[in-house]
Amino acid sequence: MESVPLDGKTMGGIMFRGNTVMSGYLKDLKATEEAFKGGWFRSGDLAVKHPDNYIEVKDRLKDVIISGGENISTDEVEKVLFSHPAVLEAAVVARPDNHWGQTPYAFVKLKDGFDVNPQELIEFCRNHMPHYMAPWTVIFDDIPKTSTGKIQKFILREKAKVLGSLS
Repeated sequence: MESVPLDGKTMGGIMFRGNTVMSGYLKDLKATEEAFKGGWFRSGDLAVKHPDNYIEVKDRLKDVIISGGENISTDEVEKVLFSHPAVLEAAVVARPDNHWGQTPYAFVKLKDGFDVNPQELIEFCRNHMPHYMAPWTVIFDDIPKTSTGKIQKFILREKAKVLGSLS
């Protein structure tokens, strides 16, 4: 186990231990063994450490898209989508792809009064981030949420999976 450098760029997994950390998942031995390898609890969150030791959570490990060997943070793609003036809500998930492994798939809800097509949003993303990170597909749809407003990405992952590969 190695600590990440204090550069604010290198991502690593958040792990902790202590007497205030749970001892495991109720009736789920497999999940407990996965999360507590080596005596440390792995939260599933990815973060960077800044020079002042501030830890900034960037994404969830299960939300990272691996496309052609490149790791893509869904959070970073969503931030670019949110910077478009027409975007009210956005959620990005992995879409399975036979050639690339996975590709970014964006679910977007537009603000009232805006008329933007999917290709315009894809081009916007390509102009504001590396091309490999930009969504390959954008669909305009309601984004499912819990009663507390948390996006239910597991539902979106299933929708993207059903669509299958682009290549």
